[in-house]
Amino acid sequence: MLLLALDTATPAVTVALHDGTDVLAESRDVDARRHGELLLPAVDRVLGAAGRKLDEVSDIVVGVGPGPYTGLRVGLVTAATFGAALDVPVHGLCTLDGLAYAAELTEPFVVATDARRKEVYWARYADARTRLTEPAVDRPADIADQVAGVPAVGAGAVLYDGVFTGLRREAPEHQSAAALAALAAERLAAGQELLPPQPLYLRRPDAQVPANYKVVTPK
Repeated sequence: MLLLALDTATPAVTVALHDGTDVLAESRDVDARRHGELLLPAVDRVLGAAGRKLDEVSDIVVGVGPGPYTGLRVGLVTAATFGAALDVPVHGLCTLDGLAYAAELTEPFVVATDARRKEVYWARYADARTRLTEPAVDRPADIADQVAGVPAVGAGAVLYDGVFTGLRREAPEHQSAAALAALAAERLAAGQELLPPQPLYLRRPDAQVPANYKVVTPK
């Protein structure tokens, strides 16, 4: 097994290579506006650092979000393209699950990422491997009574630490493809089925056709 994992659902453009036992190499750049520019060079760096070639990859793992439309689709399209070119399976994993796994907590907690528009994507976990709720998008003030005092990780919790009062600052703030790859390898080895590589947006794209848009076509 040689897993190539990538995730662009958050500001972190992150790639990792995992051999089914250990992470061989990882790259992560935090830049919310350059997903398309940074992803492929990151793949090259990771393969080079591990001394492996792209045609050795046996599986692709991609974070399916939730995340903003523009960044998320960069990773999903790239994963689908690699999968088709290499004729290997492409597996999806919830981005929040990767953050939860990296947090390594053994108690109930929440993961929250920045959803923009003064909202967060979030979910509850029993421990680092077990999600209790489906991912949701909400304004922090609307869920304050549900998350106050509960251990919390992720950039959304950092941004709204007045609501996520149980913030664990020592936990990773941004997504790690190494954690995503390790979680995928663990689940695949256990015979568990992963998600299809389909985007988990939770809301409509930011870009919308204006209500009074007038189509002009030649007659």
